[in-house]
Amino acid sequence: MLDLTRLKIFLSTAENLSFSEAAHQLHLSQPTVSHHIKGLERDLGVALFDRSTHKVKLTEAGRLMYPRVKKLIRDTVEIHQMVESTQDKILGSLRIACSTTTGKYILPQFAARFHERHPGVRIAILRCTSSFVMPQLLEEEANLGVVSFEASDGELESQDFFNDHIVLITPANHPWAKRDAIEPSELIGQQIIHREPESGTSRVLAIELARHDISLEDMDTVLELGNAEAIVTTVAAGHGISFVSRIAATCQLEHGLVSEVSVNDLSLYRKIFMVRKKLHPANRAMEAFWGFVHEPTNRDLLQIAEA
Repeated sequence: MLDLTRLKIFLSTAENLSFSEAAHQLHLSQPTVSHHIKGLERDLGVALFDRSTHKVKLTEAGRLMYPRVKKLIRDTVEIHQMVESTQDKILGSLRIACSTTTGKYILPQFAARFHERHPGVRIAILRCTSSFVMPQLLEEEANLGVVSFEASDGELESQDFFNDHIVLITPANHPWAKRDAIEPSELIGQQIIHREPESGTSRVLAIELARHDISLEDMDTVLELGNAEAIVTTVAAGHGISFVSRIAATCQLEHGLVSEVSVNDLSLYRKIFMVRKKLHPANRAMEAFWGFVHEPTNRDLLQIAEA
């Protein structure tokens, strides 16, 4: 049977590609780390690390073994946390994969409040693209996901989280800044900064514009950026207009650096969903957070996004 201690040492060494760094991380001596790695290699009958150069490298066997050991160690930790959590307290770790700009603003506040109630839970918010969230959940690298589309995979389930409002922003000195509203047709030919086509913002905007026989290509795209904050900053500097989540522009709007302009008959909001794997191993922290986000005491946080 493989020794769990040796597997933990292998994992640290593989992640750091350094025996000395693994020793420092695990509070062991370097000879002790080397001794355990050699013992593990002897048990398995293969070399896990290539030591022929100054830099330690994983062998093919080591590369194949790494993800499985990582999952085994994580599952072992979660088993201990699950058992400890049966003693009334909710303990453990919670990993949330988030692909939305609004979620990035809202989730840390939810996490902080949840930690105040359950100080034994450590929460990590993993920023990633929308296409990466589902694999993270299915491979159990994350416990929960926050996305701008409803999960349809048979292994996943979702719940409504909140509505994210998307607004048109312009530089503060733009002629539209003094108007109550514009017509959709006035967007044609305007210099605009877009999010990437696969983003939730772009999808919602394309659908709404299509109702007025307008496409994204009818506007003069100055830049395509994958970061809402970068877009707002660029608009504030006078380089075009853009549609962004209102919460991403809140600071610049409050300081008068950009202006929000209404567009008649354009309903721009998207539902944000929280997603989890249906048959995920029991995790009381995940179950508690799943219900926590919709407790009445947290309505103020949801209103920040929905304002």
